[in-house]
Amino acid sequence: MARGRLRIYLGAAPGVGKTYAMLSEAHRRIERGTDCVVAFLEHHHRPRTEVMLHGLEQVPRRRLDYRDTVFTEMDIDAVLARRPQVALVDELAHTNIPGSRNTKRWQDIEELLAAGIDVISTVNIQHLESLGDVVESITGVRQQETVPDEVVRRAAQIELVDMSPEALRRRMAHGNVYKPDKVDAALANYFRPGNLTALRELALLWLADRVDEHLTEYRRAHRVSKIWGSRERIVVGLTGGPEGRTLIRRAARLAEKGAGGEVLAVYVTSSDGLTSASPKELAVQRTLVEDLGGTFHQVVGDDVPAALLDFARGVNATQIVLGVSRRKSWQYVLGPGVGATVARDSGPDLDVHLITHDEAGKGRGLPAARGARLGRPRILWGWFAGTAGPMLLTLLLTHVDAGLGLTNDMLLFLTLTVAAALLGGLLPALASAAFGSMLLNWYFTPPVHRITIADPKNILALAIFVAVAVSVASVVDLAARRTHQAARLRAESEILSYLAGNVLRGETSLEALLQRVRETFAMESVSLLERDDDSAPWTVAGRVGPDARTDRPESADVDVPVGDRMALALTGRVLPAEDRRVLAAFAAQAAVVLHHRRLQEEADRAKVLAEGNRMRTALLAAVSHDLRTPLAGIKAAVTSLRSEDVSWSEEDQAELLAGIEEGCDRLDHLIGNLLDMSRLQTGTVAPIIRDIDLDEVVPMALAGVPEDRVELDIPEVLPMVRVDMGLLERVVANVVENAVKYGPPDEPVLVSAGSLGDRVEVRIVDRGPGVPDEAKDRIFEPFQRYGDVPRGTGVGLGLAVARGFAEAIVGTLRAEDTPGGGLTMVLSLPAAGRPQAAVGLSDAATP
Repeated sequence: MARGRLRIYLGAAPGVGKTYAMLSEAHRRIERGTDCVVAFLEHHHRPRTEVMLHGLEQVPRRRLDYRDTVFTEMDIDAVLARRPQVALVDELAHTNIPGSRNTKRWQDIEELLAAGIDVISTVNIQHLESLGDVVESITGVRQQETVPDEVVRRAAQIELVDMSPEALRRRMAHGNVYKPDKVDAALANYFRPGNLTALRELALLWLADRVDEHLTEYRRAHRVSKIWGSRERIVVGLTGGPEGRTLIRRAARLAEKGAGGEVLAVYVTSSDGLTSASPKELAVQRTLVEDLGGTFHQVVGDDVPAALLDFARGVNATQIVLGVSRRKSWQYVLGPGVGATVARDSGPDLDVHLITHDEAGKGRGLPAARGARLGRPRILWGWFAGTAGPMLLTLLLTHVDAGLGLTNDMLLFLTLTVAAALLGGLLPALASAAFGSMLLNWYFTPPVHRITIADPKNILALAIFVAVAVSVASVVDLAARRTHQAARLRAESEILSYLAGNVLRGETSLEALLQRVRETFAMESVSLLERDDDSAPWTVAGRVGPDARTDRPESADVDVPVGDRMALALTGRVLPAEDRRVLAAFAAQAAVVLHHRRLQEEADRAKVLAEGNRMRTALLAAVSHDLRTPLAGIKAAVTSLRSEDVSWSEEDQAELLAGIEEGCDRLDHLIGNLLDMSRLQTGTVAPIIRDIDLDEVVPMALAGVPEDRVELDIPEVLPMVRVDMGLLERVVANVVENAVKYGPPDEPVLVSAGSLGDRVEVRIVDRGPGVPDEAKDRIFEPFQRYGDVPRGTGVGLGLAVARGFAEAIVGTLRAEDTPGGGLTMVLSLPAAGRPQAAVGLSDAATP
């Protein structure tokens, strides 16, 4: 039985029209005479989707009881019994209710496909398993229902259902996706324009990779060796030399000229693993090509031109960028070079660019200095094996008549030469070969005790002995030098990576950096010296280690100048010249850290002074006007009541007393905010964190607000939050009072709550004039009042205190636009535990 074919409609977000497109496809197939049924579909009460169900046969669903609730799932047995040609199964990533045959719906679909039934399904890009972390970083919502990427990739057809973010948000605003009571929260959270744009790009990129895989498979299956220029792919051949950076930048410019251009940098290493390229330079070039949006590849091949061409054709490249050869003119006698060979063999479908650079014609440089650092003990043992070893072996063989013969004697001497090479490197091995060949000639080659050799075969044997000994010594020495170079370059790269990371993060203090220098180079002390001008004395800006009295660079064992007025001085030992390269990087970083620290200190001092001046000015303004206004009202009311000239009625007395009470309340509120801001400024807020229910705190915070001005919506199934109860009450009270103050009298302020991942959000929604984007952060600053609010309504501390207290309880407070006009304050709090199911706002975030 042939396996069924899977077709998937892929969308970037809920509401783009995947189910509608699937139903449209079903109608088209039915018109062509195909037996097509709806096995399972969720229309979410969307009118247009429900209309599309007319005329389609629907397989009855299976009913399941779970936790005293009845759920419906796809009835696989009923679909298999009906056995249509095509079955429509919505929501590929859906998790079935416990008690179902399979855990996931895609497993149900696998059964239908195995039975030979074609399936059409739908899925959103956020439900792909490999993209879970990326989607969470974009939207802040962790998708609990996912489907393995491989299930989607195996589909015979994947069709993208695309819609611009603006069009999708219009659909939602018109009520075509969610119910009206969920539209505002959805538009303000999951369906923000930035989120939708990022998800759309994610879907396009994922599908583009899938199309690229199909193209590669097709070319492989049909053995298409000719390059198809569907998009520009530029291969850059690297040699590990400094010209590689020029080639990469040139290739990036070429890629920018074509839409969707791609840069692939390739370095070809020989099969024996040995290379003359600088690992440090290759690491720099790898970083450069990745920063420019390309990729770095390393392939193995002894024939460099053939390896480059094979790689280019394998990735369907359209261009190759190579540098003009660095070989000198006389070296072309050995062959045409890599560039000429690649250009000759590339064929008509692959363009080759030879780029000139500063290193052209300069040669490849001298080989690395000989003499690997094997350590003094090993070298001494190598010389002992290369000089004393042949003498001891000769003494042993001449006093023991073993009759081994000249061939075996040579093998024994060759063993000593190999041992000398393994221990001490090249020079001890050469000494062993020379000394051993003389001893063999004198004591063991007829005629003995004479320099002459009677048998020509013995001359050949001695020559082979010397050649083998020298070859082995050279190979061992080369391996030792390569090992030493690799270890040194690895250490340098780690150090430079450490410095680069600190530059980006700005984490390391000056003392920590100097301590790192001391530990890296095993010095006694490290000092950073500076002076104001060329004639001024040196002063110590920073020092670690024992006080070596290094008051000037000249008195140190090693000094590295940093400009004209700064130097890094080290005491303990003299460093080799090759270590100064890394030391210079440390010195430059030390100067940057010192400069950054001083700038930060100046900025902190200036900030404290500016904040103090601003606070004093604002406080004087508050005391001179906002506090005096209620005081004047209280004073006037009290004076009137005490006046003996006027006989006040009970109603007049009650009104005057009410005015006094209102003035006292205003004074209490203003002074309370001033004291709270003082606590925040001095850092004396000490929250007591515990688990509480929102429905215990929010009603208490609304006690001072008229009931008809606030509409409360706190679901009972919300998880508890970990906060300080008193501080949370102050935050909610201040924000709600602010919303009531700015909102229209006939529109109540909505206070709602819902869970979003491991957070609980409280949203205070008003229909007032709103706040422009550039002022949304400024309204949280102390003594700031937005708009034309009359004096006397407050000193502008309510929102500043609210944000300060929110941050003190590990929460956040931000301002957003209310869809349709107004301002929404979003208070995000840490949940005490992750809820079993998303409720409230999260219902609007996911389908």
